[in-house]
Formats: sequence, structure tokens, C-alpha cells
Amino acid sequence: MNDLLKSVREKAKSLKKTIVLAEGEEPRIITAAAQVQAEGIAKVVLIGNPEVIKQKCPTVKLDGITVIDINKTDIEPYAEMLFELRKAKGMDMDTARKLARNPLYFGVLMVKRGEADGMVAGSVNATGDVLRPALQIIKTAPGIKTVSSCFIMCLDKNSKYGENGIMVFGDCAVNPNPDSQQLADIAVASADTAVAITGITPKVALLSYSTKGSAKGELVDKVTKALELVKTARPDLNVDGELQADAALVPTVADLKAPGSAVAGKANVLIFPDLQAGNIGYKLVQRLAGAEAIGPICQGFNKPVNDLSRGCSSEDVVNVVAMTALQSTITE
Repeated sequence: MNDLLKSVREKAKSLKKTIVLAEGEEPRIITAAAQVQAEGIAKVVLIGNPEVIKQKCPTVKLDGITVIDINKTDIEPYAEMLFELRKAKGMDMDTARKLARNPLYFGVLMVKRGEADGMVAGSVNATGDVLRPALQIIKTAPGIKTVSSCFIMCLDKNSKYGENGIMVFGDCAVNPNPDSQQLADIAVASADTAVAITGITPKVALLSYSTKGSAKGELVDKVTKALELVKTARPDLNVDGELQADAALVPTVADLKAPGSAVAGKANVLIFPDLQAGNIGYKLVQRLAGAEAIGPICQGFNKPVNDLSRGCSSEDVVNVVAMTALQSTITE
């Protein structure tokens, strides 16, 4: 485990947050829940049938873990909340009751009701199924209209890039072709994630194939408009654009291409103009530079919900639970 993940777990311990694991009958989730509880990383709620959980992992100790069997729980308060939130969209009470018995919806409703600080799922469910209830119920954070993702890229701590080798890349997994407003939201959310999880002071670069007007066109205009929106929404953030990647990262290039910029040559949060660039970018850095890519981390929700890879290990789940606990401080 790298130093960042150790730090994330230690920080999470001090927060004593409650995280609900919606896929509580999955062995990797059960194993992770026991580890999270044993290490004091968070308080854990497992959604599942206690007998099934015991049968699947008979040797795992679940002392102190809350297990909720939806089929034996009064879901009426949860269904009523869901109905109130969605009735304008045509939802009726029968549909609300049915959805409230879906662990993904029930987990998000627990977060909405203040019974948990965040939810983690996705080990056996598709991304869309995990995020849909969160979009409908928790919705986006104040001032943010876009749910996005980021990767934390961990280079060697002696790397000349990032802060002690730590960088944040967004959006690499969710929004295919963000417009200027969405790009601005991604920048703000990525900066907040950087602070909450890594503790770095974000220096945010909005990337482009152009630096400070070196090229013209609608793709450049999208990025410069996003910069204006970020500066208006969050004047506290240290952000600049449009910047080519070398201008964002290399001081000598920054001096030539973007003299006087407080971000150019020093960026540690990179915002890619679209999903193709972001996905390609993080994988190139991961493979060619040997960086560890932690994520994707979901961001932009009013309360954190994170989507696991279906290929995740129990150790991955522990790390995501810890990061979710830290993210819960963003909108407090």
C-alpha cells in the first residue's frame, strides 16, 4: 500500500463516518467490511440477509457492524421520502416501495436521511445502476450541476511533477464531451476532491491543444469559457487555462508560453477537455511513467457515492470506503 492510501485510512479513522455497503452479500464486500470495522476506518452498514452473509463468509467476524435485511425492515419511511422526491417526475407510491427494497436505492436513501455519510457499491452492479439512485435522490452539490470522476495519480514521491508526486486527473471516466459549464464543474469538483483526499493545495490547469490563444477554434473557446465560469464560481481556486500539457507541467515551457501564470509549470490538478483525452492521458501516465492510478473516484454529489470496479479486491473496497469518508467532509 502506498503512502497516500495509508494517510487516507488514518485520516478516515479520525472522522468516524458511517458508510453503507449496498452489496452486503458479496464476499469481497463482507471481508472488506470486517477489515474497515476492525481498523476503525469507518462505521459500516451492510445491506443483506444475515444468514446469507454468514453462509458465504462463515469465518469473518462482523462484530460492531450493522446488518440491515431490507426484507425485514420497515421501508415505508424510505419509500415516502423517495415518493416526495420523485412525484413530480411521475413516481407513485407503489413504485417507490418497490425501489426502496432495491439495496442501491435503500443505501442512497439512508444517506439522504442522514443515517449514513456515504455509500459504496459496484462490485456486482453496473456503474449506471449505482449512480442512477444517487442522481435522483442525493443529487449534486451546491453550485455543481455535473457528476464526474477523477483519478489520483501517484508518481514517485521525488517526481518533479505534482505535489510530492501526487496529481489529480479529471474527468477520465464519466462525461464523454463536457460543455464549458460541465468542464467548470469538473474542475471545481476535482479541486475539492484533491483537498479532501490528498491534502494537496490544488493548482488547476484546464488543458487544451492551445496555450493562451496560440490556436483558435471552438474547442479552445470551450476551455477558455470554462475558465471564466470557474473563476466566477470559485474565486478562491488557483486555476488557469487554456494550457497545453507541457505548459501546465514544465516550468521552462511555462515561462515561454504562459509567463506570469500562477499555475503553469506547477499544475497538480489536470482537467482534460473531454473523456477521450482524459482516459488516454491517465492510462499513458499509468503505463509509461509507472504511476499508480487510484480511482475512478466519483465526485460532484451532495453526499459521496462511489462506484467500485466489478474486478475490485476486498482491499480496493477498504480504500474506497476510506476515501468516501473523507469526501463526506466536502459539503459539510
